[in-house]
Amino acid sequence: MTHSIPERDRELLDAAARGNARALERLYVNYARPLCRHHHFASNPSEQLMSNAVQRPYGLLAGTEMYGHEMLMSTTISSVVQISPPDAVSRRGASWTGMAAEIVQANRRGRINFHFRAPVHMLAVYERGVRHDGGIYVDRIAQSTPRNCGRKMVFVPAGCDYYEWQEPRTLPRIAYFYLDPVRLASEMGASRMSMTPRPFFEDAALWNTALKLVALMDRGGSENRRYGEALCTVLAHELVRLHAGSRGAGARIPGGLAGWQKAKVVAYIAEHLAAQIPLATLAQLVHLSPSYFCRIFKRSFGMPPQQYQIAQRIERAKMLLTAHAASVTDISFTVGYSETSAFCTAFRRVTGLTPSAYRMSLTY
Repeated sequence: MTHSIPERDRELLDAAARGNARALERLYVNYARPLCRHHHFASNPSEQLMSNAVQRPYGLLAGTEMYGHEMLMSTTISSVVQISPPDAVSRRGASWTGMAAEIVQANRRGRINFHFRAPVHMLAVYERGVRHDGGIYVDRIAQSTPRNCGRKMVFVPAGCDYYEWQEPRTLPRIAYFYLDPVRLASEMGASRMSMTPRPFFEDAALWNTALKLVALMDRGGSENRRYGEALCTVLAHELVRLHAGSRGAGARIPGGLAGWQKAKVVAYIAEHLAAQIPLATLAQLVHLSPSYFCRIFKRSFGMPPQQYQIAQRIERAKMLLTAHAASVTDISFTVGYSETSAFCTAFRRVTGLTPSAYRMSLTY
């Protein structure tokens, strides 16, 4: 039995993917409950989601295959991080109420790709890992990436698109925690809180709690399950505290652009990456004078608008270079350079390598 979702319910599905409890329940009532008569599923949709994250931790799930069929969404979503090539790592998982977790250990060098988009929150804890090169994108926006990721964490809210690639210098070990947003909202008081992406941050309290759960997973066995449940509750509270007590990635920096202004400008630059974008055009988008806009853009992003666009062009070029399909000349035109020599100069200034040398480094 297969169901298709009507157009009127698309927004409902998007809201459910972001962890909206009412939307999730409504989709469950409309589409999943009839199937529960024929399948042994949990009566609560959020419980079924988390149980699938553990029972089939490495399989791809369609948008709501957590209810038994690919009936709501054609876009593939995984309840855990997708890693390719899959044989580059070993994985083992555990689960508690409202949370699933896994430890990922790389077993060889070479490029590794990570992708995540699901209706659950994800916390990545990098115990160790030094990389030759790498990149991270949240909702297709490039983020700064440290060479040494040890003792760093990444938080990805439900519904966000997360992509990371790396060329390990030392074999990384990463713990992933998958949290039920419905439980987080209802039991932790986070129903009205905006959970924002946080790439490569540090927080001592959250780190220490996560490491205790990792140590529990390393020991194995079920005798400490109650202790694990308690640690999961503490971890959830630490995440809520982190978002309630400090600025998120999309929050306004004093004297900088507002959240909606940042989002609008970033989206425009991404859509017109290869074009020459006048400063006045960007300023007009957010209703500011060019001089004032340039000043507060730099305060928000740490660089002027033109330099930010160049950085985004180079990140896009690095992704194209990994495909080994297009020539350096074609890539230079794609990202907005009319002369290959100008592209090579800009690429080397940012990465320390020429585009050809960068492409060759990916094969070793």
